[in-house]
Amino acid sequence: MYYGIELFETAAQPVLSQRHVTSVDQLPVVIGKAYEAVFSYLYERGEQPADMPFVAYYNMDMTALEVEIGVPVARVFDGTPEIQSGEIPAGKKVAGMYQGPYAGMTAIYDALNQWMAERAIEPTGVVYEYYYNSPEEVTESELLTKVVFLVK
Repeated sequence: MYYGIELFETAAQPVLSQRHVTSVDQLPVVIGKAYEAVFSYLYERGEQPADMPFVAYYNMDMTALEVEIGVPVARVFDGTPEIQSGEIPAGKKVAGMYQGPYAGMTAIYDALNQWMAERAIEPTGVVYEYYYNSPEEVTESELLTKVVFLVK
C-alpha cells in the first residue's frame, strides 16, 4: 500500500491541548471529552483551529498510554488549569497518510518504521496522529489519518 511517506522539517506549531494517561480501551472516551473541552475553549474566543486535530502518543503502553489531545492554533493562547497552551516542537519529521479503520493502523506504523530504518533515521519516540475526518462523518474505510513521527 502507498502511504506517501516523506521526511520534512517544520517550525514550532502552537497548540491547545490536554494531557492524559489512559488505557487504549478508554482512549475514545478520553479523546472525545478532550476535544470537546479544547474546541469549546477555542470557539469561546472566536478562533478556529489552524490544522487538523491530533493525538500525540508519548509511549505505546496500551494500559497506560501517555497522550496529548488537541488542535494546532494560529497563535499562542493563555492556558487554563484544564486546557494547556503548548507547541509541537520544531524539527525533522517523517509522515505518511493512512486511509482505513483505526484498527488497521499497524500497517502504516510498520511502513514508517521500516522506511526510517532503511534510511538510518532515528525516531524520538513521540508520534502524532492527525485526524482528517471521524467515524461519525464517514465509513471506516474512508477514515483519513496522517501519522507523523518526530525524528532526530
